[in-house]
Amino acid sequence: MNQQTPIEAAWRNVELGASDEKFQNLHEFITKARIQLNQNAWDYIIGGAETETTLRRNRMALDEIAFRPRVLRDVSKVDASVERFGRRMRLPLVMAPVGALEIFDPAGAAAVARGAGRFGAAHMLSSVSEPGLERTAEAAPDALRIFQLYVRGDDAFVEDYVSRAVANSYTAFCLTVDTAHYSRRERDIAKRYVRESRLRATGGDHQKALSWHTVKLIKDKFKLPLIIKGIATAEDAHIAVDHGVDWIYVSNHGGRQLDHGRGAMHVLPEIVAAVNGRAKIMVDGGFCRGTDIVKAIACGADLVGVGRLQCWALAAAGEDGIVRMLELLEDEVIRTLGLLGLASFAELNTSYLHPATATHPPSVFSAFPLVDIAPYRY
Repeated sequence: MNQQTPIEAAWRNVELGASDEKFQNLHEFITKARIQLNQNAWDYIIGGAETETTLRRNRMALDEIAFRPRVLRDVSKVDASVERFGRRMRLPLVMAPVGALEIFDPAGAAAVARGAGRFGAAHMLSSVSEPGLERTAEAAPDALRIFQLYVRGDDAFVEDYVSRAVANSYTAFCLTVDTAHYSRRERDIAKRYVRESRLRATGGDHQKALSWHTVKLIKDKFKLPLIIKGIATAEDAHIAVDHGVDWIYVSNHGGRQLDHGRGAMHVLPEIVAAVNGRAKIMVDGGFCRGTDIVKAIACGADLVGVGRLQCWALAAAGEDGIVRMLELLEDEVIRTLGLLGLASFAELNTSYLHPATATHPPSVFSAFPLVDIAPYRY
């Protein structure tokens, strides 16, 4: 899964900017995606809830961390791979669960799962993304696949999904817990736009009534590793590990649910301290550069989720775009580790970080200063 071909390895030795690769900077996926997508699909990627404060704080929290590099160390060979879920991965990265991926590419989640598998990263499938649980598994049987569920039914509904995930060789099962109420996404409301899948959605009362009962149900009946996505406080992290949860997924839904929440990287240290090694930790929320990934792992995360960047790459170039985006992220990570004086993630810790003042106004594009996207007038 994670072995580079000679062609994949050779591109690193080409002087930056001199290869014939179509995409050589991550921001190029954004500009291509903007051309490809209509305003409704575009807003689905870039938007957040209400004032979009949480969305901006995700980037602010990342930008408020500076590096403390060490020098005169042998970094002639830097390895960005890690072992997670018993498998070697080229990066500590998971394609975060995104609903309705089919609006960015007809192959939808199948294209992302195949791309992640080809590269050597993990893919988490949203239960509201086509082509669904079974067909995505068929499309990428060898990929490290995780299934994520929105609970829109009773206990039998949940048990059915977990059983199907087991039967289709998903590595772990994720329960999203921060969507008790669907948020006000004002970019859509201002255009009077509602996605067709939202119009068809049922079972919202079950999501509102979701409690620790369902966590206990899954842990009692199934051996599949359980991930809880949407943990944002030490208090809930304590409860989760007391229930035997295997992975805590720190997430604010990319700033798309509760407005005026904290940035994910402001929350992460609190969760790491609360968990104290009793569970593994994932995090997402504004992560879109190699430096972001390194900061998260230094702070105690075991895997980093990528959402918006995944969508931009998929819209720009489909499955191949996913692979190329991951290659560029890997290149950024390797150079960052090397410039910090590190040969692997195993050597990384918080001594390489320092509080700092952000230099860019935070936005969904602030990690890409070369991008200039004209605003839409609502």
